[in-house]
Amino acid sequence: MLDLPGSSAENTTILIHYYRGEIARMSSWRSRLDQTSNWAITVTAAMLSVSLSTPTAHHGVLLFAMLLIALLLLIEARRYRFFDVYRTRVRLLERHYFAQLFSGSRQAEQQEWHLALAESLRKPTFRITQLQAAARRLRRNYGWMFLILLFAWLLKISSAMLQPAGAEVDAQAPYVDIIASAQLGPLPGAMVLAAVGCLHLLLLWIGWQDPRYDEAMEGSVHV
Repeated sequence: MLDLPGSSAENTTILIHYYRGEIARMSSWRSRLDQTSNWAITVTAAMLSVSLSTPTAHHGVLLFAMLLIALLLLIEARRYRFFDVYRTRVRLLERHYFAQLFSGSRQAEQQEWHLALAESLRKPTFRITQLQAAARRLRRNYGWMFLILLFAWLLKISSAMLQPAGAEVDAQAPYVDIIASAQLGPLPGAMVLAAVGCLHLLLLWIGWQDPRYDEAMEGSVHV
């Protein structure tokens, strides 16, 4: 059995090394979040380029892009839950130890955060659900990507200039029948429009979950 540190100098040394370790783990998961976001941005840009650069490209490319972005959102939400655990530990130390140290305050609140940190180390648990994590990432990054893809898809199926070769369009009309243009293989256009609408209503609902951050713990600087 290891002996616990007996002096304040030993406690300080252990705390410093522990803080560095948690910072490293938090930074590692933060980098993974950035990687997933970069993949999503790359997919969005590539699919937009393929779909809108030529009339021969099918509008299904943009629908496929929406599915890929949704998958990346699920992956990033999972990663965010891990990031949130380590960020919370770092913030406990920063708020209750370093902030008190630098301000010269000696408030008697250390016992609570000590216990919270010890419990997190003994039995690590997620602080937020997968749905809450998805809501945060959707509001921060992915909502804009879905919005861009939606506008591009609506432009693709409504503009006569962007219809594939062989499509029956009126050369005198700037717009085409959206329902007919939205057809995807054997699926009728009305069904495709309804599915896309339901998807974005679901995303809107997800975005409203977990509307507030813990401002006392995280402040206004958060991801």
